[in-house]
Amino acid sequence: MGLRFAYLGSGSQGNGLVVECDGTRVLLDCGFTLKDTVARLGRLGLTAEDLDAIVVTHEHDDHVGGVGRLARRFGLPVWVTHGTVRESGAVLAGADVRIIDGYRAFSVGAVSLKNYPVPHDAGEPAQYVFSDGAVRLGVLTDVGQGTPHVTAMLSGCDALALECNHDRDMLWRGPYPPSLKERVGGRLGHLDNASAASLLAALDRSRLKHVVAVHLSQQNNAPVLARRALAGVLGCADDWVAVADQDSGLDWRSL
Repeated sequence: MGLRFAYLGSGSQGNGLVVECDGTRVLLDCGFTLKDTVARLGRLGLTAEDLDAIVVTHEHDDHVGGVGRLARRFGLPVWVTHGTVRESGAVLAGADVRIIDGYRAFSVGAVSLKNYPVPHDAGEPAQYVFSDGAVRLGVLTDVGQGTPHVTAMLSGCDALALECNHDRDMLWRGPYPPSLKERVGGRLGHLDNASAASLLAALDRSRLKHVVAVHLSQQNNAPVLARRALAGVLGCADDWVAVADQDSGLDWRSL
């Protein structure tokens, strides 16, 4: 059957990615209310009962805010780092929490996951590479800057979900207070379009079949700018680059 993936939504108001392989379905993050999550799953032809586990990147509300309710209601295990559990407070209370001890590979059913550290202003943030043993989906959001280790982890992937959070000019000219601009644009903040393109250029892209721009700011970015930045590296038409947006997410992509 291979591996396929889809986004419930992506942005500062909530994030969720479903990865499916041979009947196993893993949800990466859930920043939506329970009602909204169920509705968004329904758009993808799924129910919450179809999920096998939730994996969390970090404790910010747009990623973990809906995890506890969903996990408790449907009896789902939650895979998470020590630091994220510590910083999540009561959000995960009563859930079946499984600790990811260190940055190492683990499996949920047919889905293999390798987590890796990223520079972000969170307790112990992690991003993930998903695999069925033959193909790899690399995910990178909520990262202030690329690192050699990030480059190594994402090189040679068959699909990439890559943060394009903001356009630098739009951020600095926009309505955010100076302190928030510094946080978002800083080394522990979020990746801008140009930095995402530079990171993409440093990767081994020989196997890429899908590139998705994710976690776009609704105030400080535009899909056309994110697509243009990544397409310039790939040498493809702008519309070949997909965008996972806040409201409609992204429909299934198969590898």
